[in-house]
Amino acid sequence: MALISKKYYNRDLSWLRFNHRVLQEANDDKNLLYDRIKFLAIFSSNLDEFFKVRVSDIRKIKNLDKSLRKKLITKPNKLLRKIKKQVHLQQEEFGAIFSNQILPLLKKEGIHLISHDQFSLSQKKFAENYFKEHLEHKLSISINNQEGKETVFIENEQLYLTALSNNSNLIIVKIPDDTSRFIELPKENNEHFITFVDDILKYNLPQIYSENGTSNFYAIKISRDAELYIDNEYSGDLLTKIKDSLGNRDTGQVTRLLVDRSMPSYILNMVKDILDANETDVLFGGTYHNFKDFFGFPNPTTKKLAEDDLPLITDKELYGFETIFEAIAEKDRLRYYPYESFDDALSLVQQASKDKNVTKIKVTLYRVAKQSGVAEALLEAAKNGKEVFVFIETKARFDEENNIRWGKILEENGAKVMYSYPGIKVHSKILLIERIENGTPKYYGYISTGNFNEKTSKIYTDFGLMTAHKKITSELGQVFQLLEGKSILPKAKKLLISPFSTRTTFETLIRKEIENATEGHEAYIILKLNSLQDQEMIDLLYQASNAGVNIRLIIRGICCLVPGISGQSENIYVTSIVDRFLEHGRVYLFANGGKEKMFIGSADWMTRNLDHRIEVITPILDQDVFSKIRKVVQLQIEDTVKSRIIDEEQSNTYAKGSKSIRAQIEILHTLSN
Repeated sequence: MALISKKYYNRDLSWLRFNHRVLQEANDDKNLLYDRIKFLAIFSSNLDEFFKVRVSDIRKIKNLDKSLRKKLITKPNKLLRKIKKQVHLQQEEFGAIFSNQILPLLKKEGIHLISHDQFSLSQKKFAENYFKEHLEHKLSISINNQEGKETVFIENEQLYLTALSNNSNLIIVKIPDDTSRFIELPKENNEHFITFVDDILKYNLPQIYSENGTSNFYAIKISRDAELYIDNEYSGDLLTKIKDSLGNRDTGQVTRLLVDRSMPSYILNMVKDILDANETDVLFGGTYHNFKDFFGFPNPTTKKLAEDDLPLITDKELYGFETIFEAIAEKDRLRYYPYESFDDALSLVQQASKDKNVTKIKVTLYRVAKQSGVAEALLEAAKNGKEVFVFIETKARFDEENNIRWGKILEENGAKVMYSYPGIKVHSKILLIERIENGTPKYYGYISTGNFNEKTSKIYTDFGLMTAHKKITSELGQVFQLLEGKSILPKAKKLLISPFSTRTTFETLIRKEIENATEGHEAYIILKLNSLQDQEMIDLLYQASNAGVNIRLIIRGICCLVPGISGQSENIYVTSIVDRFLEHGRVYLFANGGKEKMFIGSADWMTRNLDHRIEVITPILDQDVFSKIRKVVQLQIEDTVKSRIIDEEQSNTYAKGSKSIRAQIEILHTLSN
């Protein structure tokens, strides 16, 4: 497969185009200053993860046998070169936004972000004192002589400064990570001054390591192979072969060496030598790295420099019941985060933990917050003698530690805890509660597009369905039977369950649209997804397009489908929304001959979600819930402010229209009425 063909767009290059949309938000002068700074931090954080995971995977694929490599990426070296070129262009754009826009705008607000060579006399004195009191005793310093006799280990994603000493030895200083990245200096002439902790060090370190205090220190940062996450993508015999081929791989290999572009080549060569890095690994950045630290950039003024938090929508009807169970028993209830509070979902678990009539609680936890109200409620339920079953996904990338810690606590307090097993990943977000009512078990379910995580619920848009529908809750019970190892094949007619029925059901629904279009009936498909990568599903969408089905896609991130190609995809229109909240909810809508069918769930249309993970997708059966989701999706279709067109080149051109519609704000107004 070519890196970019007329039929499929490469997934990794498509992801980089998504991150470019984040960068566009930093460049958008309609956003308030500190929101623009936040988008720079998001862009940087995203890129770090991309190098730790995806670039690491591609580099490892290079070492596979050719026959296996062809099944994954035909030309990994060519792809790596394209990635490097794309990242370099984005880093250049990033630097220009920061230097030419953000810094001057900060200065306009009386906030000066200054370097050590701009320090006034009083600021120099402050820097000396701060170094002695807060930094000097924390420094981790390595000195490498020219023969390279001392081994230096550079930690993943940590910040370092490097320079040559008087005797031409390489000095590498780790910037302490337990101190603030930004230091507020004393005010001067009623103006605010902030500096990087890097500059406090750059001012003081030459006094220690240079006779005349003239040594320049340069920033370096590396990304290492976080782990080979290839088992997220493949299973069965192919997965076994890949893992066997990689059995002797070097863990922690450098995947990116980010350096200050002003670093002299002779110092860079020494750094590359001790890290065993090559030219392909090197990316030139600015004076400072880890821009994700700008999430914590201080505002020393009292000015409003970022958008206010949106007011939460309160469902008064929900609170007109004595218990949340009565409300759900009456009809399905939908929460749409962050417009509505995650406290409603949390309340369901909390009430269940205390309710004397509740006998069982079963839940899947994918990304658990460090301070988790959901986990605390499950803990209380177990202590109250209820049967608590928790399936914890230990392969939730970068959240493994929190998940395992909570699993251990719950297990120690009487809950039955099961962890993910090899070859499959549990990505579903589901909850099932058994409550005895009138002497008979009644079941309450919760199916969400997002995690049971209070922190992400404030910044991700997600749907959470609370239901007492007998068939839905019965089939949820089957999913938990599967997770508990009590069955091997769920028999569901309402729910779509990966890897058993999701793909085949969606294929049937698409073919129904093809049939209707062929017979001259109205036929359309609307999909709202994070990612679209699976080639079989893409091919079927192409087939539908050629049959006359109108296809409208809202894809936040990876989109391997190439729209607008004559004879292939001219009836497919794709947009992507990047705004203040991360679009995370998945919605699947089919015209179905005039009786629209809608589903929500946890699965993107990626091979891993359809074939290698346990995912749960629910039909929307309640008309009020259906109408609510339909309004949200329609507003996103009509967005003309934050929506970008995904075209053949993924050029990220903003969508235009006769009216200015910013969906994330309009949704608030619509749902509030």
